[in-house]
Amino acid sequence: MKIIICDKTEKEYIEQMRAAGLTVDVRDDITPEQLMVELPNYEGMVVRSRTKVRKDLIDVCPNLKVILRGGAGLDTIDHEYAKEKGITVMNTPLANSKSVAELAIGYMLMMARSLYKASATMKAETWDKKSFNGDEIGGKTLGLIGIGNIGKEVTKRALAMEMTVVAYDPYVKEMAGVKLVSLDELLAQSDYISLHLPKTKESSNMIGKEQFAKMKNGVRIVNCARGGIVNEEALYEALTSGKVAGAALDVFNEEPPTDWKLAKLDNVIASPHIGAATKEAQARVGAEVAEKLIAFAKK
Repeated sequence: MKIIICDKTEKEYIEQMRAAGLTVDVRDDITPEQLMVELPNYEGMVVRSRTKVRKDLIDVCPNLKVILRGGAGLDTIDHEYAKEKGITVMNTPLANSKSVAELAIGYMLMMARSLYKASATMKAETWDKKSFNGDEIGGKTLGLIGIGNIGKEVTKRALAMEMTVVAYDPYVKEMAGVKLVSLDELLAQSDYISLHLPKTKESSNMIGKEQFAKMKNGVRIVNCARGGIVNEEALYEALTSGKVAGAALDVFNEEPPTDWKLAKLDNVIASPHIGAATKEAQARVGAEVAEKLIAFAKK
């Protein structure tokens, strides 16, 4: 089977695929225009967040049998359309979970203690100890919207830090240590709200002006899931009005943003979609990609 690697993948696992008899070409700098020309020559492709696989690309690839995304989501792939065309679509849903969960918890700690602001004052050679009287996250209520693989890892860490965890997920019936509630109940009860769900038609803009109005005053928001689940205009308004005390955002509706006003707010921590950007996660992704492609080729 002939495979094209369109995004960065650990070399060790590329060699594993080759040792198993796959023909693997690494083109992790390929442009969308080049991909339209070259992909028809391949039976399989490996992508991450950079490469988008849309209907027009799928339509020019009669030989394509499998698309494997190294990561948890499939929103960069028109996966239902691909399946209609007889193409198998896979991902690596477990590989990134711990890294994203640690980032979410880290963000909560940063907001609770204003660490980003405190660090900035020290770099400015200012000793402003009196301005940084923070909060403990222990004893606070964390509301998880979505409690899949990443949400479960966040839960483990939050419970270890003595937080109370409530969750809204219509696909989950029970989970140890977590009280499952309606979305409205979660919004009303939570001191911190962290999102861990895919972006779909149902979840797009699911947190907007109406939902912010139902939240506690001074709530803090973490989004390491997908941009577009939280309405950015409504979030900006909630942050500038004081309804939301702080937000930590690893994802945006447009990446990179064309309007940077949200990221520039003093009560926002922002990062360029780095949730899975750890050595450990990258290794797990590479291993799972190799394992799944080798197994597919043997069918």
